[in-house]
Amino acid sequence: MVKIFGDFNETEIKSREFLKLRFSPSSVPLQQRWRNNGLSADFLADYLITFLPSEKNDDPNTIKRETELKDAVSYIANELLENAMKFNDDSSGYPISIQFQLYHDHLRLCISNSIPAENLATFQSFLTELHSTNPQDFYLRQIERANEDGHISSGLGLLTIIDDYGAKLGWKFETVEVTDDPNDSLCSIEPFNKFNVFKLLKGLTEHFFPTKNKKIIVVTTMVQLAI
Repeated sequence: MVKIFGDFNETEIKSREFLKLRFSPSSVPLQQRWRNNGLSADFLADYLITFLPSEKNDDPNTIKRETELKDAVSYIANELLENAMKFNDDSSGYPISIQFQLYHDHLRLCISNSIPAENLATFQSFLTELHSTNPQDFYLRQIERANEDGHISSGLGLLTIIDDYGAKLGWKFETVEVTDDPNDSLCSIEPFNKFNVFKLLKGLTEHFFPTKNKKIIVVTTMVQLAI
């Protein structure tokens, strides 16, 4: 199952530079993980700036544009990370990953995470409304909803990315199959003499603890920003 919403560009174009960070599933409380989001977002922004043209570093306009771009990337990356952490299906064991790809006239920020199946319909309904409603009207509507019931998925951060930074947003939903393989936790054992202990243990493990395949829903959020 693959479903696209918004401006999700699946065209594979070789980028000038790219960087990808992965966050392993964790039982650490959400509030503690959020403390690291700002650090990760700032790192991405700082890393990106090093690849921009530097021959006019003394030009005030260039400096201003670089500062604006750095602030934009830091805000957007932080917002994407917070949403991914908040709505991730931690029970899936699927890692959260974020990356940027730099092109001559724009950059892409993409983040992937798993989501619980029971949240899929609500999220996709929100995205349909987001892309079929005037942004200003939708913004006011979401503020009212947030004030009325503390709506956790108000989406105001996404609206800010669209309105304040002129970015294009897109989402891809897909079902992927992951392997819950108990052999991943086995220690490597060197064979001795003519008896391969590792193969024996592996065979016994597969017999008593067969590999389990499970399907999870992964959503990739793409943000395209002009540079």
